[in-house]
Amino acid sequence: MSSSSSSRVRAAIAARLPFFARLFARVDRPLYAVWAAVVTLTNARAFYGSLLKQTGGEWSAPLDDVFIHFDYARATAEGHPFEWVVGNGYSSGNTSLSYPFALAAGYLVGFRDLSIMVWAAIVAAMCCFGLLLAVRPLFPSKAASYVAPPAFFWLGALDWSLWSGMEVAFFLGMWAIALVAWQKLEDAHVTDVASAGRWLGIASAMLVVTRPEAVTTIAAFGLVGAWGVRRRVNRRAALWTLVRVGSPAAALLALQTACNRVLTGEWTANGAIVKLAVNNPFLTPEEKIADYTFNLKYAILRNLEYHFTDDAHVDFLVPALAFAALAIPKTRKVAVLLLLQLAGWFAMVAMNGQVRWQNERYTMPGVAWLILLAAVGATALAQRANRPRVITMALGGALCAQLVALSVRPGGEDPSWRLAWTLAFGAGLAAALLLRYWPVRVLAVSAAVVLASTHQEHKMRDQRWFFGRASRNIRDQHVVAGRWLATQKARRILVGDAGALIYASARPGLDIIGLGGLGKLPFARAGVHGLPATLELMEHLPPTDRPDLFAIYPSWWGVLPTWFTSAEIARFPAEGNVICGGYEDVIYKADWHLLGTGNRLRGMPAYDVRVVDTLDVADLLSEKEHDYAFPRPAGGWTDMKILPDPMDPGEDMFDGGRRIGKGRRERFVVRGASRGRVAHLVIRSAPDGRATVHVRVGGEEVDHVDFERTEGWVEKEAKIPAEKVTADLDVELANDGPDDFIDYHVWVTQ
Repeated sequence: MSSSSSSRVRAAIAARLPFFARLFARVDRPLYAVWAAVVTLTNARAFYGSLLKQTGGEWSAPLDDVFIHFDYARATAEGHPFEWVVGNGYSSGNTSLSYPFALAAGYLVGFRDLSIMVWAAIVAAMCCFGLLLAVRPLFPSKAASYVAPPAFFWLGALDWSLWSGMEVAFFLGMWAIALVAWQKLEDAHVTDVASAGRWLGIASAMLVVTRPEAVTTIAAFGLVGAWGVRRRVNRRAALWTLVRVGSPAAALLALQTACNRVLTGEWTANGAIVKLAVNNPFLTPEEKIADYTFNLKYAILRNLEYHFTDDAHVDFLVPALAFAALAIPKTRKVAVLLLLQLAGWFAMVAMNGQVRWQNERYTMPGVAWLILLAAVGATALAQRANRPRVITMALGGALCAQLVALSVRPGGEDPSWRLAWTLAFGAGLAAALLLRYWPVRVLAVSAAVVLASTHQEHKMRDQRWFFGRASRNIRDQHVVAGRWLATQKARRILVGDAGALIYASARPGLDIIGLGGLGKLPFARAGVHGLPATLELMEHLPPTDRPDLFAIYPSWWGVLPTWFTSAEIARFPAEGNVICGGYEDVIYKADWHLLGTGNRLRGMPAYDVRVVDTLDVADLLSEKEHDYAFPRPAGGWTDMKILPDPMDPGEDMFDGGRRIGKGRRERFVVRGASRGRVAHLVIRSAPDGRATVHVRVGGEEVDHVDFERTEGWVEKEAKIPAEKVTADLDVELANDGPDDFIDYHVWVTQ
């Protein structure tokens, strides 16, 4: 073809470009919507197809925790919001306050029994679709945004969580609404800034009632939004923007905290009590920090080295593309926003010891933001006009070099920065200089996308299979057991998994872990203190309200099924188990006849005629009434015994207590003594060693008690002189050793 012919062809094409541009502009929005819908439904079908194939066509869910949401949703639909089981009272155990309401809407229109999972799937699909519409403006062009749907669903582990029935997809849907509000704030005229800030505040409030970890997500929206307002308006407007964005969420959190306190007696939600190491009274500060850092490293590396790839040597690809968005001026603000939200999310979820379980679903919102940002970075890099800033790209490249070095660490070695930072920065700088050239950028992006996709293929297959198998396990074990329990008409069922067993049985329950809640009884707090504290708390339940059946994993609960059941009734296995906490749910008939047997004083001191006050050690309610303080941290562990009753050796007696180590002490206040009259402090123990316990009242020692190792209950008395007796006695028991002292019960008599 001659040069003149080529010129005429190019001219003809150029003449037609405006037509094609107008045509694309006309069909772009519906075309993108159809594309996003098709990708969403295709991905959902792949996972739910695996579920239905493995369950034989019956709906289920891959996590028992999904059914906890269903429990709360059913109670909400029946007019009892914020209750795990109707009749148990307000519970703070569902940390997503809003999600059960979304599920309850489906329950009300007929999605009941296991079909509620169909409604959860519909909600998840709508939320994912909405997110894909909301993220379009983040991309450097409309054409580039077509990458968003396949990129968002690229990671099998993320898809697993999105379709699991948990609140991950719902949370990301709420985030999408907040993102749209943030974009409105970014584009707002000076006179509209206040209104845009208020809308972002309302959207942010929905985020925090969907997941409390979203406080850092909201902070990122507020800070980045306020920075833009400061540049366009002034500092005062920026400050008010922060107030408008953050105050609705802060108000809702304060309201939730107040409701928790009034209705449960705890400021903290049950989930936080159970799952966060910071609330564990036995861990030292150093142990809590170690737990946090371990969780944080695990959450990051588990995703990068396991979920992102089948070869850890290429785990840097997605972070590299995400950092590219930070290096390009056009996408820098979006990158700052998403990186702040990503960092804040991982910093928050690392406090949760459960972050290591359930296919790392707690981390998935942060993972979703990283993947979206990587898609933005990849499309921006591929455009000729977007030349990355060298220094920023070099810093990102240095981090990627460290990830590569980290991937070749010897097995079992703790993760650390293995590469000298000067060398890492040098490698990053070399890569940044090369990426200044557009052909190099196109090749690099293409190679990164191909490599990342290739190394995700079999991970995606694994995740689809895992989704189906886990759903089958939950159905075969918990749902089948729950349906059987429904036929038994149990008064109340004690469970260790609070989800499907109660949902499928539709019977009242008691969650021994404490997430479910039962009135103001602090079962979550007791669970952290140990099984003896839980059993002591059970004594406060009227006998007619105690569970008459157990549905538990016996391996989780030590002596519980041995001491407090009378018969094993049934077993429900999960063949090929990949997700359940044990191979079998075992159903037992409860036997609580030993509860309360240790509450009476067995031997009154000579010349005393009445019990003035009683402290039941390891009973959290009794301890609270007496301002009890055990030696913490690393002390005061709970213990319990069943031994012959000193008054009737033919009968057994149960009591729980706390172990006080040598050199440690416990304190409490006993009340009601008659001032100026001799009193006695009676201490019950079951000594497994020698210990001398010094009794101090008002800070002064009044007596001491010696314990010798014995195989039975011992009650020893200490005299409190008349001049030391007041209405309120501040008592301290200090163990001088040489062995531990176990305090089970204390009485004051006169």
